[in-house]
Amino acid sequence: MNVLGIIASGVAALFITVALAKSARRMALRPHVPDEPGGRAPRAEALRRTGGATAVLGVGTATGVALWLGAAGDAASSVAGLLAGAGIVAALGLVHDLKRLRPALRLAAQIAAAILVVHLAGLSPAAGVLAVLWIVLVTNAFALLDHADGLLTAVGLVTAAGLLACAAVGGDPALALLPATLVAGLAGFLLHNWHPARLRLGASGAQFTGFALAASGALIQAAAPSGRAAWAALPALAMVALADSALVLISRRRAARSPLRDTDDHIAHRLRRVRVTVPGAAVLTALWAAVPVATGTLVHAELLHPAFLLLPLAGTAAAVFALLRIPAYGPPRTGSSRTTPSRTASTGVAPSGAASSGGTPPRTTPSGATPSRTAAAPRTEASATGAAIPAAAPAPGAEGSASGQAAPASPSRTAAGHPTVPPPPTGRPAAEAATAAAERG
Repeated sequence: MNVLGIIASGVAALFITVALAKSARRMALRPHVPDEPGGRAPRAEALRRTGGATAVLGVGTATGVALWLGAAGDAASSVAGLLAGAGIVAALGLVHDLKRLRPALRLAAQIAAAILVVHLAGLSPAAGVLAVLWIVLVTNAFALLDHADGLLTAVGLVTAAGLLACAAVGGDPALALLPATLVAGLAGFLLHNWHPARLRLGASGAQFTGFALAASGALIQAAAPSGRAAWAALPALAMVALADSALVLISRRRAARSPLRDTDDHIAHRLRRVRVTVPGAAVLTALWAAVPVATGTLVHAELLHPAFLLLPLAGTAAAVFALLRIPAYGPPRTGSSRTTPSRTASTGVAPSGAASSGGTPPRTTPSGATPSRTAAAPRTEASATGAAIPAAAPAPGAEGSASGQAAPASPSRTAAGHPTVPPPPTGRPAAEAATAAAERG
């Protein structure tokens, strides 16, 4: 293994990624980029979505040149398999960014790429089957972390650093080539992917990152000495990605939602609902990932007992349980929302067929009108003296009186703004008016 060659490859990956990302950012931010025909998304948005291809090109170019110069040594076939498999899923992800592909096609490509990696690494059939299952699972788990600015880039950077340390202290140190270039490439891309993100990893960059991390971890652990508990450290390196997938599956299972339908129920989405900022969610998740990665690296180096891995596992389980208590889905819409009591109180319109506030059924007038219409627009009749008397409630004995007193022109109104129906007269006020008029006459 050429250590200087690996270091030089990392530096080259950093500069290539930064240069390509800067050029893609300038093209994406041009104000004169026209929209695509057919009402589709603007080309600027497509450039931002496919920005992960710059990281893929930076890491792939630096790794390929290092392989050609012999930096991988005896592990050149294994590193070539890693690079070829990651390139396959990245190319298919780029096509998916431009035109949606079926999940079955993407899954088949991931399985084929994982089989290629296992074949070139020379693993046994039993270990190869387990490695293929692990690579496909972890690739999709890491790809699901690309739901917030800088989240997958930060977590992938931490995980790649842990894999680089594992490859350096045990197993085949030549397998540190791809993790080294991946650390440099993600660091350069993070400058443009931090919130507010000018470029996004997209399906191409996300699947490339996930596949490179999963396949490198599987080969590094397989190349470790047999007496070392490297198998226990492998799940710790992908603990946060697996926790996010478990959180999503459990939450959608409880809510009776499709597990394949992507919604806002991931780790960063729930942290945003408790007032955590987008950069804060990325930092918290990266720090969360750093704990099991550091523990797994120390266990792989035989500096800690494998039992210490139970501590980050218990903490992750508690974090998932706490995140499940944060509501991720809104209340379902019902068809009776238009006839709720709150709407009736705010608008003052009762639903049809509902009982009145006094508990009695609504009365109708002989003409078929509702009481609210009759009370809201009372008709008045003029008496012989010019007084306005409600036609619906004439006072007995008051017709033709010469007292000159007029009835109220408009009835009093309730707090909701509706006119009240006056109580039926008892005849006593009319009799008193007639007696007073006789005394004055």
